[in-house]
Amino acid sequence: MSSKDLHGEVFYPSEEVVKNANVPDWDALQKEAGEDYEKFWGKRAEELHWFKKWDKVLDDSDKPFYKWFTGGKTNIAYNCLDVHVKTHRRNKLALIWEGENGDMRMLSYYRLHRETCKFANVLRSLGVSKGDRVTIYMGRTPEIVMAMLACARIGAIHSVVYGGFSVEALHERIEDSKSKVLIVSDGAYLRGKIVPLKQIADEALKRAGGIEHVLVVKRTGQDINMEDGRDLWLHELMALPIATQNCALEITDAEDPLFMLYTSGTTGKPKAILHTHGGYMVGTYTTLKYVFDIKEEDRYWCAADPGWITGHSYIVYGPLLNGATSFMYEGAPTHPYPNRWWNLVEKYGINILYTAPTAIRGLMRFGDAWVNRHDLSSLRLLGSVGEPINPEAWKWYYKVVGNEKCPIMDTWWQTETGMFMITPMPSVPLKPGSGTKPFPGIEMDIFDENGNPVKDNEEGYLVIKTPWPAMIRTIYNDPDRYVEQYWKKYPGVYMTGDSAKRDEDGYIWVIGRVDDVIKVSGYRLGTAEIESALVSHPSVAEAAAIGLPHEVKGNAIYTYVILKQGVEPTEELKETLKNHVGHEVGPIAKPQQIKFVDSLPKTRSGKIMRRVLKAKELGVDPGNLSTLDES
Repeated sequence: MSSKDLHGEVFYPSEEVVKNANVPDWDALQKEAGEDYEKFWGKRAEELHWFKKWDKVLDDSDKPFYKWFTGGKTNIAYNCLDVHVKTHRRNKLALIWEGENGDMRMLSYYRLHRETCKFANVLRSLGVSKGDRVTIYMGRTPEIVMAMLACARIGAIHSVVYGGFSVEALHERIEDSKSKVLIVSDGAYLRGKIVPLKQIADEALKRAGGIEHVLVVKRTGQDINMEDGRDLWLHELMALPIATQNCALEITDAEDPLFMLYTSGTTGKPKAILHTHGGYMVGTYTTLKYVFDIKEEDRYWCAADPGWITGHSYIVYGPLLNGATSFMYEGAPTHPYPNRWWNLVEKYGINILYTAPTAIRGLMRFGDAWVNRHDLSSLRLLGSVGEPINPEAWKWYYKVVGNEKCPIMDTWWQTETGMFMITPMPSVPLKPGSGTKPFPGIEMDIFDENGNPVKDNEEGYLVIKTPWPAMIRTIYNDPDRYVEQYWKKYPGVYMTGDSAKRDEDGYIWVIGRVDDVIKVSGYRLGTAEIESALVSHPSVAEAAAIGLPHEVKGNAIYTYVILKQGVEPTEELKETLKNHVGHEVGPIAKPQQIKFVDSLPKTRSGKIMRRVLKAKELGVDPGNLSTLDES
């Protein structure tokens, strides 16, 4: 059911959705959290297992280095597996996996626990102990989940590098983390080809010192180099007596490091975001439970990669903490045909699908027929993550994929936040393009340059005013950079780096990175807004917008457009699209230039790298390209 407001259509949940939701009354939960957010988070933490309860929910004595659940003793891997093995979930499926080549595996909580314990014992036999760093460089297979949990179980700190990064990106991350063990797949299947992960790792290790052992996971079986004394096959070690299924657990402090995950800046070396066992556990558990309304019988599919924060929080830790059944797919969404995802949803009876706008737009490009040939009636919830979703893609996702019955959980958060920060829940009205409101217990605002809150519908800097459990603790080995980057602009307030506005209902509309805002003749225009206008035209599949210097306007808008299949690029169409943007956004937003292209530079997580387009136009160095997807 939908109706109109000033920002377009509003979609209301059905009575059945509200009645069955884990949080039927958003306002009541907001009120509880608003009255005492420490008590609110403490109550959620009590739903998890602690070997020793915390002394204090929040320690803010050393701002901005906040600590959560201080004095508490726990272990996130214990909460993900051991807790469930002792209940009715022992034989419940934890993970269903399908390879791009059609291979299948199903792991119960009991089996995933057993394999994780054996994996942890292998790591211990290689000298890995509490506090040691382990780099993981793999494709999307069950072993990446086991590797992360095995590290957590013994108190080691995992550093997952997305299994498609370049030699230099892997080398930088190994070097910076000072890892002693690298876990790598021999290869991975993607778009019908083998990604040579071990070969890339060998090249990276020629430049990086410190790695004592390389643990190799057999996936593709192609010939690879195995260096004597350094490289070891995981399956061979898992078959030895050292790899028993009983593995002594490392009881960790709530503030013990769990993992580091690198995010790239436009220049300079990547920064390692550090997360810890206790607060991260509480944040991911709670947000997934409420936002995706996890039920005992659900089959949940987060179609991200474990190498990104979305994969850490909502493929590995969040679902397992909730005792959910997750689905994981190894390959590309369009291989061998554009219906691969829809076939998987139908085949496995997926109830919840969580993916990125770039994937939605990419699949939307092929039209409705590929979707409509499949029975997607098992779906009850959809989700979006990674960047603001344009309303046109939102509506296609809702109407064609969800058959107008699946609320879309459009989530905004970051590697640094660890968990959802702006998000709806199934029981609240939805506005296409808005992530709705901050999660209960999170206080956010939109500031002007001087730190004053802006008025409704005015753009400004998106900030977070209160600490939250899953928050970044520091940048690994660089606390000064942590303070400088996130806390300096507005002292005591976390700077997200994003631009946003808030409407009269308190709904937040994230526009994009601050450096993705174009100022034309004194007006601030979000690249997402211009791109959404272009994509709303029936000829356009994807679009990117940048600002380039202009003598009169300050900046002029340049856009890059991928047309839908069968649409011819003409000069007449360029003029039509310019006028369409002028009509949708306003005359000030009309692009100076439109270029028709076959592809756009993106990170491997699917975000458009606008700075690469800008650098090319200006003839300057584009900076660090280690995250560029060249496939």
